[in-house]
Amino acid sequence: MKIGCPKEIKPQEFRVGMTPNAAQEAIARGHEVIIETGAGQGSGFDNTDYIAAGATIVDTAAEVFATADMIVKVKEPQAAERKMLREGQLLFTYLHLAPDPDQTHDLLASGCTAIAYETVTDSSGGLPLLAPMSEVAGRLAPQVGSWTLQKANGGRGVLMGGVPGVGPAKVVVIGGGVVGTHAAQIAAGMGADVTVLDRSLPRLRYLDDVFGNRFKNQYSTAGATAELIQTADMVIGAVLIPGAAAPKLVTREQLSTIKPGAVLVDVAIDQGGCFETSKATTHAEPIYEVDGIMHYCVANMPGAVARTSTIALGNATMPFMLALADKGWKQACQDDPHLLAGLNVHAGQLTYYAVGKALGIDVVSPNVVIKS
Repeated sequence: MKIGCPKEIKPQEFRVGMTPNAAQEAIARGHEVIIETGAGQGSGFDNTDYIAAGATIVDTAAEVFATADMIVKVKEPQAAERKMLREGQLLFTYLHLAPDPDQTHDLLASGCTAIAYETVTDSSGGLPLLAPMSEVAGRLAPQVGSWTLQKANGGRGVLMGGVPGVGPAKVVVIGGGVVGTHAAQIAAGMGADVTVLDRSLPRLRYLDDVFGNRFKNQYSTAGATAELIQTADMVIGAVLIPGAAAPKLVTREQLSTIKPGAVLVDVAIDQGGCFETSKATTHAEPIYEVDGIMHYCVANMPGAVARTSTIALGNATMPFMLALADKGWKQACQDDPHLLAGLNVHAGQLTYYAVGKALGIDVVSPNVVIKS
């Protein structure tokens, strides 16, 4: 199979879809790897690294899309990239289709087959290709939130850990999954007073058993959220419904109950955000203010630490990428129901229920598609 990896073109996206090590693994199995020149530069990988692995370097993304049977990326294809997709081509990347009707319709129109990292599952019910970036984003959230909390950036001017005689920042983390757990760990490590909200009692028991009194946890209800955000200096939105649009857990009206200069960090922004006032931002202009409350809503947070993120993502995606290349997407999905869960689009048909529900589009079962 010819596997192509273009350079990411989303603003301030420095990750790359394939590491030299992944390229070397694919080439060792008899596949051909085509890399756009400079694709890995933002993650610290030069063209020479890919050449040493046996890959071919081409000058433009157009050459990659025109040549490759499978396109491997990080972020969802941008409008210019979607125009280059073709019928029968395989796209393997993050998609986040539920809040993005334009991308969804373009992918359907292209006739390509698109497998989304964020909906591939594992035997324990986890999301193995989303997890590494969730870990990165979770660990970044208190870091970027504490920067936003500085007075010069519009925040309350509160130090996360306080100092002797002055209390620490109060941080509320909504969601106790991968993002929330890592966010709580880092925020607590910075000395903040942290409370995690979640609707799963088994998850809350797990957090209590593993982390003890490092941070508090509480069952998540609308009332509990409304009460806690009133005293919070920082609220981290870390809620995920796989493949679906994120629920809005803090409304515009509730901003008036939050302390002026408090910070909302919306890690769910890729899925539309979990605060009503959230809108996607970039690393170039990461924050904005609504009703005196600072918002940090960068849609590709892990891109800020591109090398760590690229290697972590590559470690997770490589086995699936190799299976798709070795067997073809249909056989690979037949052999692995967890990979099949990643199938979102095939030949003009939508194959992921949560996306169809969010966008009002009819859905065909992926099990029907792979048998056709």
